[in-house]
Amino acid sequence: MKELLRPRRLGPGARVAVVAPSGPVPEERLQAGLDILRGWDLEPVVAPHVLDRHRTFGYLAGADADRAADFQAAWCDPAVDAVLCARGGYGAQRMVDLLDWDALRTAGPKVFLGFSDITALHEAFATRMGLVTLHGPMAAGVDFLKNARAQEHLRATLFEPESVRTIASDGRALVPGRARGVLLGGCLALLAAELGTPHARPTARGGLLCLEDTGEETYRLDRYLTQLLRAGRLDGVAGILLGSWAGCDPYEEVRALVLDRLGGLGVPIVEEFGFGHGEGALTIPFGVRGELDAEAGTLTLDGPALV
Repeated sequence: MKELLRPRRLGPGARVAVVAPSGPVPEERLQAGLDILRGWDLEPVVAPHVLDRHRTFGYLAGADADRAADFQAAWCDPAVDAVLCARGGYGAQRMVDLLDWDALRTAGPKVFLGFSDITALHEAFATRMGLVTLHGPMAAGVDFLKNARAQEHLRATLFEPESVRTIASDGRALVPGRARGVLLGGCLALLAAELGTPHARPTARGGLLCLEDTGEETYRLDRYLTQLLRAGRLDGVAGILLGSWAGCDPYEEVRALVLDRLGGLGVPIVEEFGFGHGEGALTIPFGVRGELDAEAGTLTLDGPALV
Protein backbone atom coordinates (compact mmCIF):
# COMPACT_ATOMS: atom_id res chain seq x y z
CA MET A 1 0.00 0.00 0.00
CA LYS A 2 1.50 3.32 -1.11
CA GLU A 3 1.46 6.63 0.70
CA LEU A 4 -0.94 9.16 -0.80
CA LEU A 5 -0.47 12.77 -1.86
CA ARG A 6 -0.55 15.19 1.06
CA PRO A 7 -2.40 18.50 0.59
CA ARG A 8 -1.11 21.81 1.87
CA ARG A 9 -1.67 22.84 5.46
CA LEU A 10 -3.92 25.75 6.31
CA GLY A 11 -2.77 29.20 7.34
CA PRO A 12 -4.42 32.35 8.72
CA GLY A 13 -7.14 33.58 6.40
CA ALA A 14 -7.60 30.25 4.63
CA ARG A 15 -11.02 29.81 3.06
CA VAL A 16 -12.80 26.62 4.11
CA ALA A 17 -16.05 25.37 2.60
CA VAL A 18 -18.55 23.59 4.87
CA VAL A 19 -20.68 20.95 3.12
CA ALA A 20 -23.31 18.40 4.19
CA PRO A 21 -22.89 15.19 2.15
CA SER A 22 -24.98 13.09 4.54
CA GLY A 23 -27.50 13.92 7.27
CA PRO A 24 -29.36 17.15 8.08
CA VAL A 25 -27.48 19.80 10.05
CA PRO A 26 -28.92 21.65 13.09
CA GLU A 27 -28.50 25.36 12.38
CA GLU A 28 -27.49 26.29 15.92
CA ARG A 29 -24.70 23.72 15.91
CA LEU A 30 -23.53 24.87 12.50
CA GLN A 31 -23.33 28.48 13.68
CA ALA A 32 -21.39 27.47 16.79
CA GLY A 33 -18.93 25.53 14.64
CA LEU A 34 -18.48 28.43 12.26
CA ASP A 35 -17.66 30.66 15.23
CA ILE A 36 -14.88 28.28 16.28
CA LEU A 37 -13.45 28.24 12.77
CA ARG A 38 -13.51 32.03 12.64
CA GLY A 39 -11.73 32.06 15.98
CA TRP A 40 -8.94 30.11 14.27
CA ASP A 41 -8.68 32.96 11.74
CA LEU A 42 -10.26 30.86 9.02
CA GLU A 43 -12.90 32.12 6.58
CA PRO A 44 -15.72 29.56 6.51
CA VAL A 45 -18.07 29.52 3.53
CA VAL A 46 -21.31 27.57 3.90
CA ALA A 47 -22.47 25.66 0.83
CA PRO A 48 -25.98 26.59 -0.40
CA HIS A 49 -27.75 23.37 0.63
CA VAL A 50 -26.12 22.65 3.99
CA LEU A 51 -29.31 23.39 5.95
CA ASP A 52 -31.63 21.59 3.54
CA ARG A 53 -33.70 18.56 4.51
CA HIS A 54 -34.92 15.97 2.01
CA ARG A 55 -38.65 16.28 1.27
CA THR A 56 -39.33 12.57 1.74
CA PHE A 57 -36.40 11.18 3.72
CA GLY A 58 -35.72 13.42 6.67
CA TYR A 59 -32.44 11.67 7.45
CA LEU A 60 -30.86 13.30 4.39
CA ALA A 61 -29.55 16.86 4.13
CA GLY A 62 -31.49 17.64 0.98
CA ALA A 63 -31.57 15.98 -2.42
CA ASP A 64 -28.69 13.79 -3.53
CA ALA A 65 -27.99 15.98 -6.56
CA ASP A 66 -27.89 19.14 -4.43
CA ARG A 67 -25.52 17.63 -1.89
CA ALA A 68 -23.26 16.45 -4.69
CA ALA A 69 -23.40 19.83 -6.43
CA ASP A 70 -22.41 21.59 -3.22
CA PHE A 71 -19.45 19.28 -2.78
CA GLN A 72 -18.37 19.58 -6.41
CA ALA A 73 -18.57 23.37 -6.42
CA ALA A 74 -16.68 23.68 -3.15
CA TRP A 75 -13.85 21.40 -4.23
CA CYS A 76 -13.51 22.95 -7.67
CA ASP A 77 -13.48 26.53 -6.35
CA PRO A 78 -9.84 27.67 -6.60
CA ALA A 79 -10.41 30.09 -3.71
CA VAL A 80 -11.26 27.24 -1.33
CA ASP A 81 -8.37 25.68 0.62
CA ALA A 82 -10.28 22.96 2.46
CA VAL A 83 -13.63 21.18 2.40
CA LEU A 84 -15.02 20.33 5.84
CA CYS A 85 -18.06 18.15 6.41
CA ALA A 86 -20.69 19.54 8.77
CA ARG A 87 -21.77 16.14 10.10
CA GLY A 88 -22.18 12.47 9.23
CA GLY A 89 -25.37 10.46 9.63
CA TYR A 90 -26.27 8.78 6.35
CA GLY A 91 -26.26 9.76 2.69
CA ALA A 92 -22.69 9.98 1.39
CA GLN A 93 -23.08 6.71 -0.50
CA ARG A 94 -26.10 8.14 -2.33
CA MET A 95 -24.17 11.14 -3.68
CA VAL A 96 -20.60 9.87 -4.15
CA ASP A 97 -21.30 8.44 -7.62
CA LEU A 98 -22.80 11.76 -8.74
CA LEU A 99 -19.45 13.52 -8.36
CA ASP A 100 -17.29 14.25 -11.41
CA TRP A 101 -14.04 12.71 -10.22
CA ASP A 102 -12.09 13.90 -13.26
CA ALA A 103 -13.05 17.48 -12.43
CA LEU A 104 -12.21 17.00 -8.75
CA ARG A 105 -8.81 15.60 -9.68
CA THR A 106 -8.15 18.51 -12.06
CA ALA A 107 -8.98 20.99 -9.31
CA GLY A 108 -5.98 19.72 -7.38
CA PRO A 109 -5.36 18.59 -3.81
CA LYS A 110 -6.82 20.31 -0.77
CA VAL A 111 -7.73 19.37 2.77
CA PHE A 112 -10.77 17.14 3.28
CA LEU A 113 -12.16 16.43 6.76
CA GLY A 114 -14.93 14.23 8.16
CA PHE A 115 -15.70 10.87 9.73
CA SER A 116 -18.54 8.40 10.38
CA ASP A 117 -20.68 8.21 7.21
CA ILE A 118 -17.96 10.23 5.49
CA THR A 119 -15.93 7.00 5.42
CA ALA A 120 -17.44 6.42 1.95
CA LEU A 121 -15.80 9.63 0.74
CA HIS A 122 -12.48 8.82 2.42
CA GLU A 123 -12.41 5.58 0.42
CA ALA A 124 -13.29 7.39 -2.80
CA PHE A 125 -10.63 10.06 -2.30
CA ALA A 126 -8.02 7.35 -1.75
CA THR A 127 -8.94 5.26 -4.79
CA ARG A 128 -9.97 7.98 -7.25
CA MET A 129 -7.60 10.83 -6.27
CA GLY A 130 -4.77 9.23 -4.30
CA LEU A 131 -5.16 11.95 -1.69
CA VAL A 132 -4.52 12.05 2.06
CA THR A 133 -7.71 12.89 3.98
CA LEU A 134 -8.37 13.66 7.64
CA HIS A 135 -10.60 11.47 9.81
CA GLY A 136 -11.61 13.93 12.49
CA PRO A 137 -14.26 16.11 14.17
CA MET A 138 -16.77 17.82 11.91
CA ALA A 139 -17.82 21.46 11.89
CA ALA A 140 -21.27 20.96 13.45
CA GLY A 141 -20.38 17.91 15.53
CA VAL A 142 -21.07 17.93 19.26
CA ASP A 143 -17.56 16.74 20.11
CA PHE A 144 -15.99 19.52 18.04
CA LEU A 145 -18.19 22.12 19.70
CA LYS A 146 -17.75 20.94 23.29
CA ASN A 147 -14.39 19.20 23.67
CA ALA A 148 -11.12 21.12 23.93
CA ARG A 149 -8.92 18.10 23.11
CA ALA A 150 -10.83 17.41 19.89
CA GLN A 151 -10.57 21.05 18.88
CA GLU A 152 -6.90 21.44 19.70
CA HIS A 153 -5.73 18.24 18.01
CA LEU A 154 -7.64 19.15 14.85
CA ARG A 155 -6.33 22.72 14.92
CA ALA A 156 -2.75 21.49 15.31
CA THR A 157 -3.19 18.99 12.46
CA LEU A 158 -4.51 21.70 10.14
CA PHE A 159 -2.02 24.47 10.99
CA GLU A 160 1.04 22.81 12.58
CA PRO A 161 0.97 19.17 11.44
CA GLU A 162 4.61 18.57 12.36
CA SER A 163 3.63 19.13 16.03
CA VAL A 164 1.37 16.06 15.99
CA ARG A 165 3.53 13.58 14.10
CA THR A 166 3.36 11.37 17.16
CA ILE A 167 -0.25 10.74 18.14
CA ALA A 168 -0.31 9.58 21.74
CA SER A 169 -3.47 8.00 23.10
CA ASP A 170 -4.71 6.28 26.23
CA GLY A 171 -4.89 3.10 24.18
CA ARG A 172 -3.78 -0.32 25.39
CA ALA A 173 -2.43 -3.31 23.54
CA LEU A 174 -5.12 -5.86 22.80
CA VAL A 175 -2.48 -7.76 20.86
CA PRO A 176 1.04 -6.42 21.58
CA GLY A 177 3.63 -5.51 19.01
CA ARG A 178 4.74 -2.87 16.52
CA ALA A 179 3.65 -2.48 12.93
CA ARG A 180 4.31 -0.13 10.03
CA GLY A 181 1.90 0.75 7.28
CA VAL A 182 -0.29 3.32 5.59
CA LEU A 183 -3.32 4.47 7.58
CA LEU A 184 -6.81 3.78 6.29
CA GLY A 185 -10.25 2.82 7.58
CA GLY A 186 -13.08 4.60 9.34
CA CYS A 187 -16.54 3.52 10.43
CA LEU A 188 -16.81 -0.27 10.46
CA ALA A 189 -20.39 -0.38 9.15
CA LEU A 190 -19.47 1.83 6.18
CA LEU A 191 -16.36 -0.17 5.34
CA ALA A 192 -18.50 -3.30 5.20
CA ALA A 193 -21.16 -1.51 3.15
CA GLU A 194 -18.53 -0.28 0.68
CA LEU A 195 -17.46 -3.80 -0.31
CA GLY A 196 -18.03 -4.34 -4.01
CA THR A 197 -18.57 -0.67 -4.83
CA PRO A 198 -16.48 1.22 -7.42
CA HIS A 199 -14.59 3.27 -4.82
CA ALA A 200 -13.71 0.62 -2.22
CA ARG A 201 -10.16 -0.56 -1.81
CA PRO A 202 -10.06 -4.33 -2.37
CA THR A 203 -7.65 -4.95 0.48
CA ALA A 204 -6.00 -3.42 3.54
CA ARG A 205 -2.77 -5.30 2.78
CA GLY A 206 0.20 -3.44 4.20
CA GLY A 207 -2.01 -0.94 5.99
CA LEU A 208 -2.74 0.19 9.52
CA LEU A 209 -6.50 -0.21 9.66
CA CYS A 210 -8.52 2.15 11.87
CA LEU A 211 -11.93 0.86 12.99
CA GLU A 212 -14.69 2.42 15.09
CA ASP A 213 -18.48 2.61 15.15
CA THR A 214 -21.45 3.87 17.13
CA GLY A 215 -24.84 2.59 18.26
CA GLU A 216 -24.35 -0.98 17.05
CA GLU A 217 -25.27 -4.21 18.81
CA THR A 218 -22.50 -6.79 19.12
CA TYR A 219 -24.04 -9.20 16.63
CA ARG A 220 -24.06 -6.46 13.99
CA LEU A 221 -20.40 -5.64 14.65
CA ASP A 222 -19.75 -9.36 14.34
CA ARG A 223 -21.51 -9.35 10.96
CA TYR A 224 -19.44 -6.43 9.65
CA LEU A 225 -16.12 -7.89 10.79
CA THR A 226 -17.00 -11.33 9.46
CA GLN A 227 -18.00 -9.84 6.12
CA LEU A 228 -14.66 -8.03 5.83
CA LEU A 229 -12.80 -11.21 6.72
CA ARG A 230 -14.77 -13.39 4.28
CA ALA A 231 -14.26 -10.86 1.49
CA GLY A 232 -10.49 -10.92 2.02
CA ARG A 233 -10.43 -7.22 2.86
CA LEU A 234 -8.23 -7.80 5.91
CA ASP A 235 -5.75 -10.15 4.24
CA GLY A 236 -2.21 -8.89 4.86
CA VAL A 237 -3.21 -6.01 7.13
CA ALA A 238 -0.17 -4.86 9.14
CA GLY A 239 -1.87 -3.61 12.29
CA ILE A 240 -5.21 -2.46 13.66
CA LEU A 241 -6.21 0.61 15.67
CA LEU A 242 -9.57 0.55 17.45
CA GLY A 243 -11.32 3.80 18.22
CA SER A 244 -14.54 4.44 20.12
CA TRP A 245 -17.62 2.23 20.28
CA ALA A 246 -19.97 4.85 21.71
CA GLY A 247 -23.54 3.65 22.18
CA CYS A 248 -22.65 0.04 21.37
CA ASP A 249 -23.12 -2.89 23.75
CA PRO A 250 -20.94 -3.06 26.91
CA TYR A 251 -17.32 -2.71 25.94
CA GLU A 252 -16.38 -6.07 27.43
CA GLU A 253 -18.57 -7.70 24.77
CA VAL A 254 -17.11 -5.59 21.98
CA ARG A 255 -13.59 -6.33 23.20
CA ALA A 256 -14.25 -10.08 23.28
CA LEU A 257 -15.70 -9.92 19.76
CA VAL A 258 -12.70 -8.06 18.37
CA LEU A 259 -10.35 -10.64 19.87
CA ASP A 260 -12.46 -13.46 18.48
CA ARG A 261 -12.68 -12.04 14.96
CA LEU A 262 -9.36 -10.20 14.58
CA GLY A 263 -6.98 -11.79 17.08
CA GLY A 264 -6.25 -14.64 14.68
CA LEU A 265 -4.75 -12.25 12.14
CA GLY A 266 -1.58 -12.25 14.22
CA VAL A 267 -0.98 -8.50 13.97
CA PRO A 268 -0.67 -5.80 16.66
CA ILE A 269 -4.02 -4.40 17.80
CA VAL A 270 -4.43 -1.36 20.03
CA GLU A 271 -7.78 -0.63 21.70
CA GLU A 272 -9.36 2.64 22.83
CA PHE A 273 -7.05 4.73 20.68
CA GLY A 274 -9.32 7.76 20.94
CA PHE A 275 -10.67 8.51 17.45
CA GLY A 276 -14.25 8.32 16.19
CA HIS A 277 -17.53 8.99 17.96
CA GLY A 278 -16.18 9.23 21.50
CA GLU A 279 -15.33 12.36 23.46
CA GLY A 280 -12.15 14.22 22.60
CA ALA A 281 -11.66 12.46 19.28
CA LEU A 282 -8.19 12.62 17.79
CA THR A 283 -7.67 13.49 14.13
CA ILE A 284 -6.12 10.64 12.11
CA PRO A 285 -4.66 11.25 8.63
CA PHE A 286 -5.57 8.50 6.17
CA GLY A 287 -2.99 7.80 3.47
CA VAL A 288 0.08 8.66 5.58
CA ARG A 289 2.60 5.97 6.55
CA GLY A 290 3.41 5.49 10.20
CA GLU A 291 4.41 3.10 12.95
CA LEU A 292 2.02 1.73 15.54
CA ASP A 293 3.35 0.78 18.97
CA ALA A 294 0.43 -1.08 20.51
CA GLU A 295 1.95 -1.34 23.98
CA ALA A 296 2.82 2.35 24.17
CA GLY A 297 -0.48 3.37 22.58
CA THR A 298 1.29 5.60 20.07
CA LEU A 299 1.17 6.19 16.33
CA THR A 300 4.23 7.89 14.87
CA LEU A 301 3.83 9.29 11.37
CA ASP A 302 6.73 9.20 8.93
CA GLY A 303 5.95 12.79 8.03
CA PRO A 304 3.38 15.47 8.85
CA ALA A 305 -0.17 14.86 7.63
CA LEU A 306 -0.10 18.04 5.54
CA VAL A 307 2.79 19.74 3.78
